[in-house]
Amino acid sequence: MKEAVNRFEAAAEFYTPEKCYIIELSNSPADPDVSIARARVEPGITTRWHRVVDTTERYVILEGQGTVEVGALPAQEVGPGDVVLIPPSCRQRIANIDGSGSDLVFLAICSPRFRIEAYEDLEETPLASR
Repeated sequence: MKEAVNRFEAAAEFYTPEKCYIIELSNSPADPDVSIARARVEPGITTRWHRVVDTTERYVILEGQGTVEVGALPAQEVGPGDVVLIPPSCRQRIANIDGSGSDLVFLAICSPRFRIEAYEDLEETPLASR
């Protein structure tokens, strides 16, 4: 890895089949140990059940209120400053429960770095039928 500054680019945001918006802040083969993405979930939306195989993930909640479900834990409410620890290959989803109409915004920090090949959708309903 070389020293660098990655600039935030709001226009780089894209919508995922998981039902959230993502901006990859840092995700490069030159830095294979970690990736950082900004995730945004709109009010009333729950992301799809999924897991990231062989990848530890951490959610750092920045804005809004949510409910997160991870592995066998009961649903937990989360808000700004909370950190959710997600072991490798652990099922997970998060919902925006903010009654003010605000987005739920968080950082998703993966180690090793996120790779699309490691993502597994766990929903029974196929993505194409939604």
